[in-house]
Amino acid sequence: GHSEGLNHSLPCKLALALALSINGSIKLFTLIQVSVGKSGGKSNYGCGFLPSVYGAVPFRNKGDPILYLSNPKGYDKEAQRAALDTLKRLNQQTLDDMADPETAARIQAYETAYRLQSSAPELMDLSQESQATLDAYNIKDVKETSFARNCLLGRRLLERDVRFVQLFHEAWDQHSNLDKNLRKNCLDTDQPFAALIQDLKDRGMLKDTLVVWGGEFGRTPMAQGTDDGRDHHNRAFTIILAGGGIKAGIVHGGTDDFGFNVVENPVHVHDLNATLLHTLGFDHERLTYRFQGRDFRLTDVHGNVVKNILA
Repeated sequence: GHSEGLNHSLPCKLALALALSINGSIKLFTLIQVSVGKSGGKSNYGCGFLPSVYGAVPFRNKGDPILYLSNPKGYDKEAQRAALDTLKRLNQQTLDDMADPETAARIQAYETAYRLQSSAPELMDLSQESQATLDAYNIKDVKETSFARNCLLGRRLLERDVRFVQLFHEAWDQHSNLDKNLRKNCLDTDQPFAALIQDLKDRGMLKDTLVVWGGEFGRTPMAQGTDDGRDHHNRAFTIILAGGGIKAGIVHGGTDDFGFNVVENPVHVHDLNATLLHTLGFDHERLTYRFQGRDFRLTDVHGNVVKNILA
């Protein structure tokens, strides 16, 4: 898990460093979650020390996908536009006087929300998808919340030029009931994840889309106590990369016979981040952001690009 302490923003820094501009209708960083109450909360998708304009737009599971997407009765688009224009002028005066980046972020947030009112409903309408596509993702009901549905929504967001989409699937912290719970999680995720990659490939999008599957740590190779669970394990675990300039069909690195320690081609999280940034066209040693009097890199003062996995 992540604490809420000062500067504990590493979980989100990589994602949000990629946020360089705003798409014409939908914000470039969108979060889709299967359920609420995830461990870590906003630290999983917040913007850390970057201005809030780079934060995620969370999509909800029920009702309007985004809060206040629909106007209240008696409040039409013309009245809303007039109110937003007035508010923008007031905020702009503050921005001109104070040069506060958070005020600029607030102006952008209002405009993004306004544009989302017209673009989000069409985006969320999965009835436009063919039955073959729904079957490939194993979507039984287009209105039912599921990881499969979210994978398909993720593809639709990417088609609309959203640059970063984050999908959550939780309940992997299996300190007990591993056999039952792991099977359920695999049934929830295996087919949709594979379908997403194949769908992106079939549409010619995979070569320009980097897909990253992973978590913050692995699980121990041995049982936890007398129960059939597994404890947290950060000494060896797996991250899956696909598309976006990564070689297909290879395994990089290896563990001992027990799966406990890495014994071949170890990759630190800074190396992973350096590699992801490289595939996206960034030099991780030059990409910095000044905060609290110093220039921060997304790889701290470490990190090497893992060239063996690059296509």
